[in-house]
Amino acid sequence: MTLRLVLASQSPARLALLRHAGFAPEPIVSGVDENAFEQSDPAGLALVLAQAKARTVAERLRRPDAQDGAAAQRTLVIGCDSVLDLDGVAYGKPADQQDAITRWKVMRGREGVLVTGHCVIDTDAGAAQVREVSDVARTTVRFADLSDAEIEAYVATGEPLYVAGAFTLDGIGGSFVDAIVGDPSNVIGLSLPLLRRLLADLGLAVSDLWADPSND
Repeated sequence: MTLRLVLASQSPARLALLRHAGFAPEPIVSGVDENAFEQSDPAGLALVLAQAKARTVAERLRRPDAQDGAAAQRTLVIGCDSVLDLDGVAYGKPADQQDAITRWKVMRGREGVLVTGHCVIDTDAGAAQVREVSDVARTTVRFADLSDAEIEAYVATGEPLYVAGAFTLDGIGGSFVDAIVGDPSNVIGLSLPLLRRLLADLGLAVSDLWADPSND
């Protein structure tokens, strides 16, 4: 039975991160309405969203009428969701430019915790039911003390509007992150070390999912 890896996300950063780490993920957007979920803490919110995304895509792929043949092979579905925990409040993507500017004026010169929920579902076609593992990764981020002009220039690029916490580490926003404590890949949107541990819980090694270079 072949092993297939599906990323239940439309995030270009997560997709690129997995590819650079040797995987060959296939992105499938879950379509989950993130605004329909509420949790009292940022970590809880990130986790339930990751689970909802992974479960939605896994259920879709296990349907008997699945058109892509996924139901006939062992498929691993990864769902992730990130939020910035600042003073116990979860910040996802900004609503608009003004929201991003306001948020950066609160964040500058301070530390926040980038929290990413992870859920991996093993939809083994030969198993009676799917197996699921999940956990949360946390990385402390220290933001530079930006001027108003720097904030407005950054927001004008449009980048902060499409990412949790209104910043990136691997893009333009990397100039405005003074330091991080913890896993850098988690800040990009998916913790590679945590993924390795979750795969181990399913009896798999990361090397089991590395892409074959001969197929490029």
